[in-house]
Amino acid sequence: MMRAIEISEPGGPEVLKPTTREQPKPGPGEVLIRVAAAGVNSPDLKQRAGAYPAPKGASDLPGLEVSGTVEAMDAGVTEWVIGDAVCALVNGGGYAEFCAVPAGQCLPVPTTLNLVEAAALPETFFTVWNNVFLRGGLKAGESFLIHGGSGGIGSAAIQIAKAMGATVFATASTDEKCDACKRLGADRAINYRTENFVEIVKAETPNRGVDVILDMIGGAYVQRNIKALAVEGRLVQIAFDTGAQVDLNLMSILLKRLTLTGSTLRPRSAEFKAEIARQLRNRVWPKIEAGTIKPVIHAVFPLDEAADAHRMMEQGGHIGKIVLEV
Repeated sequence: MMRAIEISEPGGPEVLKPTTREQPKPGPGEVLIRVAAAGVNSPDLKQRAGAYPAPKGASDLPGLEVSGTVEAMDAGVTEWVIGDAVCALVNGGGYAEFCAVPAGQCLPVPTTLNLVEAAALPETFFTVWNNVFLRGGLKAGESFLIHGGSGGIGSAAIQIAKAMGATVFATASTDEKCDACKRLGADRAINYRTENFVEIVKAETPNRGVDVILDMIGGAYVQRNIKALAVEGRLVQIAFDTGAQVDLNLMSILLKRLTLTGSTLRPRSAEFKAEIARQLRNRVWPKIEAGTIKPVIHAVFPLDEAADAHRMMEQGGHIGKIVLEV
């Protein structure tokens, strides 16, 4: 048996309850991880509220990323051995002492990080690589704008984009958060409560605009993002916190030959996620090992205090990631 945190019913943080469950067993192509820590992410909050159900076949327990050691594995797994320190993007079930995950979704814990820090890597790094570089096609020498630059996704996006040779713009809600974005590598941080990001981007790029925008706001931001994009620019949507319905002036899309795209990661196949893991290991992990990129940890809570971790995330004052330690 194992300790875990379950969603007793859809609702607020108080519905997260400690429980006892049977340990999962690794299925075909899977490893079983003895969990040391689990990252807290926005999809966890949506799942808890009943707005983002787990995919068919996935654990009903929340948690999309973990770190720990390999405890057991399917006989067909050859890339890991028992005792390996790994972090992994999981399909659910991260808020627990043990979690089963396809072997290809695991990555080695960088030697420069401890297990708590490593738990903050997978969900955000997989998301950023998939959307900014695979879908958005960001290249060295181009410019990039991330909204919410001080959060988990934002802190990863700033560092990775900068390490890959891009000029980075980031928006945030306070001067303190803007300062954090600049420390992470943003060339220009924009306080969206006191500054107009479209005007700032235009001024900083001699009226050209940026090449790629990663947005999770949606709503009225979509038309403003289109104004901020350069010719041949790409807008990548990964959430829509202020609304999924938008009014668009399509003329700008035609005249600037823009690409509007978006994605979700959780329902994608194990093979797709394994390919992202391979690219991260080749392109990003060496930069973590060199100290160029490092996860930002705002707070660490014991597993049984997952409800308090969710409350902190919903309050929105955090900079970087919130992690549960098992």
